Amino acid sequence: MISSYFCRMEQSDSEIKKAQISSERPDGKKGMARIVAAAGFSFDGLVAAFKHEDAFRQEVLIGVILLVLAIWLPVPLLGKLWMVSSLFLVLIVELLNSAIEWTVNYISYELHPYAKRAKDMGSAAVFVSLVHVALVWGLVITENWNPVSAAVGL
Repeated sequence: MISSYFCRMEQSDSEIKKAQISSERPDGKKGMARIVAAAGFSFDGLVAAFKHEDAFRQEVLIGVILLVLAIWLPVPLLGKLWMVSSLFLVLIVELLNSAIEWTVNYISYELHPYAKRAKDMGSAAVFVSLVHVALVWGLVITENWNPVSAAVGL
């Protein structure tokens, strides 16, 4: 890293200008074409996660059930927003965790302490997001206990 910095210091201005990153995208897509392409890549990622990741499928299923429950429960709109947002956070973190795992596996299947650490940290992030769901749902429901208990017949 340091040696590459010093090598750059020795380059002439013309060499630096040639090496500068162009503002042009390599695929040449701009504007709406870039947005449409990005949406396609995002959709491909969701499909791949649903197809290859058991945890993602389980979290989507539980998320759909909890989404319906959040809509049904008699809590204020802001409470519903917090509850639903916490569900989306779990899916976001699971997608990032899966990306880390697939990348580590792509690089090598060899057991290495750094690879284990990266995977464990991704798993910990998913766990923290699930704890967040429990806390948010617990707080919103307890703050609105009387209407909720009446709605469920307690």
